Amino acid sequence: QVQLVESGGGLVQAGGSLRLSCAASTGTFSSYAMGWFRQAPGKEREFVAGISVSGGYTDYTDSVKGRFTISRDNAKNTVYLQMNSLKPEDTAVYSCAAGGANPWFVLRRQQQYDNWGQGTQVTVSS
Repeated sequence: QVQLVESGGGLVQAGGSLRLSCAASTGTFSSYAMGWFRQAPGKEREFVAGISVSGGYTDYTDSVKGRFTISRDNAKNTVYLQMNSLKPEDTAVYSCAAGGANPWFVLRRQQQYDNWGQGTQVTVSS
């Protein structure tokens, strides 16, 4: 079992930036693919970005490509999501997740992840 704790959320104006962090309490962090998901009010949770165990593969949902960057530091057991040019439609609770099956690739489906953080609120004002 991996415990994940997100931080870095908050209120920002449109066009601004935030950096989310997700710290994992496991010595085997480098064995997990990591992902960021978000859930806006009244909507289903959706995939935002994912990264493979080595960091060599990343993928993003189309709406954030060119604005968001996912990265990881295996020495610090932490995954990051740098969010630039934020839009009001980015407002959501952002959660990180760890997946141990096929971690050499980017995992896009929620069912592929077996450990989840509690989430951090991101609010973008217009």
